[in-house]
Amino acid sequence: MALMYGKEKDADYEIDNVSHPGFCSFFAKLPPKSPETGTVRLFFRTEYYSVHGPDALYVAAHVFHTNTVIKYLGPGGKSGLPSVTLNESQAKSFLREALTSKQLKVEIWVPEAGQGKKAVKFQLDKEASPGNLQAVEELLFVNTDILSAPIVMAIKITTSSATGAGSSKAKMKAIGVAFADTSVREIGVSDFVDNDLFSNTETLIIQLSVKEALIPTGTASGTTERDFELKKLKDVLDRCGVVITERKPSEFTGKNIGDDLARLLNPSYIPSSSSVDTSLTIPQLSLPVAPSALSALISYLSLLSDPSNHGAYSIYTHDLSQFMRLDASALRALNLTEVPGNIGSNKNTTLFGLLNKCKTAQGSRLLGSWLKQPLVNLHEIHKRQNLVETFVEDSNARRTLQDEYLKMMPDMHRICKRFQRSVASLEDVVRVYQAVLKLEGMITTLEAVESEHDDYKALVEETYLVKLREYDNSLTKYAEMVQQTLDLDELENHHFVIKPDYDSRLQALSDKLKDIRDGLDEEHRQVGQDIGMELDKKLHLENSPTYGYCFRLTKNDAKAINGKKYIELGTLKSGLFFTTKTLKELAGEYQETTESYSRTQSGLVKEVVNIASTYTPVLEAWNNVLAQLDVIISFAHVAVNAPEAYIKPTILEKGAGSLVLKDARHPCLEVQDDTSFIPNDVEMIKDESEFQIITGPNMGGKSTYIRQVGVISLMAQTGSFVPCSEASLPIFDSILCRVGAGDSQLKGISTFMAEMLETATILRSASKDSLIIIDELGRGTSTYDGFGLAWAISEHIASHIHAFCLFATHFHELTALDQQIPHVKNLHVVAHVSKSDEATRDRDITLLYKVEPGVCDQSFGIHVAELANFPENVVKLARRKADELEDFNNAGEPELPADVVEEGTKIVEELLRTWASHTDRRDGEDVIMADGDDELSSSAQLEELKKCVEQFRPRIEANPWVQSVLASL
Repeated sequence: MALMYGKEKDADYEIDNVSHPGFCSFFAKLPPKSPETGTVRLFFRTEYYSVHGPDALYVAAHVFHTNTVIKYLGPGGKSGLPSVTLNESQAKSFLREALTSKQLKVEIWVPEAGQGKKAVKFQLDKEASPGNLQAVEELLFVNTDILSAPIVMAIKITTSSATGAGSSKAKMKAIGVAFADTSVREIGVSDFVDNDLFSNTETLIIQLSVKEALIPTGTASGTTERDFELKKLKDVLDRCGVVITERKPSEFTGKNIGDDLARLLNPSYIPSSSSVDTSLTIPQLSLPVAPSALSALISYLSLLSDPSNHGAYSIYTHDLSQFMRLDASALRALNLTEVPGNIGSNKNTTLFGLLNKCKTAQGSRLLGSWLKQPLVNLHEIHKRQNLVETFVEDSNARRTLQDEYLKMMPDMHRICKRFQRSVASLEDVVRVYQAVLKLEGMITTLEAVESEHDDYKALVEETYLVKLREYDNSLTKYAEMVQQTLDLDELENHHFVIKPDYDSRLQALSDKLKDIRDGLDEEHRQVGQDIGMELDKKLHLENSPTYGYCFRLTKNDAKAINGKKYIELGTLKSGLFFTTKTLKELAGEYQETTESYSRTQSGLVKEVVNIASTYTPVLEAWNNVLAQLDVIISFAHVAVNAPEAYIKPTILEKGAGSLVLKDARHPCLEVQDDTSFIPNDVEMIKDESEFQIITGPNMGGKSTYIRQVGVISLMAQTGSFVPCSEASLPIFDSILCRVGAGDSQLKGISTFMAEMLETATILRSASKDSLIIIDELGRGTSTYDGFGLAWAISEHIASHIHAFCLFATHFHELTALDQQIPHVKNLHVVAHVSKSDEATRDRDITLLYKVEPGVCDQSFGIHVAELANFPENVVKLARRKADELEDFNNAGEPELPADVVEEGTKIVEELLRTWASHTDRRDGEDVIMADGDDELSSSAQLEELKKCVEQFRPRIEANPWVQSVLASL
């Protein structure tokens, strides 16, 4: 690696020594930026790129994985400016990864005018960020499908005091957001009220897969109330993996937004009115806060500076309640998608990777969106389920559509954008044409879909066929246009050219070129006869980059040339190059005619591309149908090809039923290599067992059990089949999770603080129709505090929120909650324990991964330590200390009936009252006073206690609980 990228590369791409001092001085004056602050800066040097300073160290570590590629510019050896060079393909690959998976911002600098390879001064040419790829789209993504939409969001907060009784100190936050996907020219807005944890904002960020957020900068002091709000908002954005871009507060004003938006929007989004300014009739502008955010968004993306955007954008209002609410914790707990910058080795480790059997880029993008926007509308869920079932039943149609049609479909959104920006090529025109040719077969396949349900065929007709036939009719003329204008025979050679007979000028030039080629062949034959050399084997006619059309002979055959008749051009390794007067004239004529042909054709190509671009609205609409069909078929594919086939779940109205899963499995775990997954039943009956506490050994399957319920619920509400033998679920309005101890020390957040923040979000956001998943709450603090919090949180969820909740814990004492609240039920994961050997106290433990009713009455932490190969002496010491603690606890807390404990408590209270009254006496002669003291001496108090114990002895001996208390004393 070091040799390949270090020595060899530097031979080709060495920054000129002459430019070192000047460039180092220029670089030092630039505003400091590095990957640590989220920005990487590249310098374009005509044939290659360079990075410097902290960026160079970053590239060396993450691209080349070696420091040998680092060179130091300027004097002082390693104290100079660290620099790394990348060739064009390496630079583009790095930039693509930086903007997508690494979530970095990018700057590309080019030499100032008049400077070449030895450039000293550079100027900023392009800027891009994860949410704004416009400037680099043509440079980096022309042949690469973008699998997730680049969404950038602007957020404006206004705070006002809440009104009403008892709310004097409460603050309401009105949040206005605007967001854009420039790849499809779509703007969205939303206005809502939020709490101090920004729960609704977090939900919206997750629903939209936001990559970047614009927020107003705080004041320099950082102490105002607004700055505290921004700090909280930044924490939420950080938790969601969103890149933060601060903009001036002055950009977040709605001034002129009406006029700007009217210029951007497609006329169909602006209601016509002769008497009112069109900018005032756009409904989104009547929202209270969103227009201010919209102003900042349009300014940041510079949408108005690109004329191709004018009249091209659509706008809509996003309603948070349309979809299930998910937060960043749920995203991690349910393994929905990869965490930015942490690409897993196995695509099946995430739900997206498992379900993504899509054949198109647009299908993969839509799947990512669906997983973060599970439906809450029962009718829409049933429609998706029925479509999936259709393709589960008809495997032939499913395979045909996947392999023969969807696989061949390009990303129409990308091509349409190239059409709109007037940068499309004939190749783009041809790619759409090839897709159009497949459309008729796709329609035929869908028409032949077989189903046992008549209404399913009607659903396929309504969802796909009606639209596809309409697009087929519209695109027939497109296909005819391509057939008339392009030379389709040349496509096999990957040549995209206009047919000569499409234009009379082109035809004339084509005929002329044919005549010239005939003349070249004739001259070739005559020279061959003249020097007695066989054509092509000995005498070659070549179009040399140096000499144009000329003849070539090997050095051995060169003596056949008569120097007076033939014009020698030069001798190279491959032989002698020569020409004739006639050939020279023909070669010049050929070059001139070819250039003329190219010029004429390029004008015609522009015409053809312009005609093709008029079909953009149809292609966009077709693209949306293709994406939806691709995801539905992908769901069907996964359901059929799972280790055990998925089933169609029964979905019930929100709040109208219980959650019952038979043989439930975790979809991602069951497909892992060398895994034989043990399924479990889940039964959560509303008002009977809606809150379930799961105890049991580490590695026994508690976490898997509770998470799979969340994953299955989410899959069901996206319309997918689920990994069960039977399933019935209500619609959940949210899935809220508190799972795992995720430390964020680099951000100044401890494990316990992270736990509390996530739990606070649950308590503030959950409703009776939520699904709550909590795994090991309270481990980040002391045992007593942790248990107290776990109990209080559990009791609040069970008695006040009444949500469906699965609570896995090591606090066995928490299982007593079922004595207080009837709908709390205890479950435990089963472990088989063989009889212990009295000599060694060893037990053979087998984890069965089954979940059964009841409480787990023992812990297996030391057994897990043994599995992890702890040193034997450490395990023995741990076991001894655990036994000592167990004996101590058992001595102090015998298991006795409640009435015995209650009676014993009364006895102890009476005994202590009697003792206290005796020791308060001050006038009796039998009282022995301590010297100079008004109270009884310690020995006298002890004597009084003994007398009281004797007085109460019959009652003490009759109560085991009091006996145990006295024994411990």
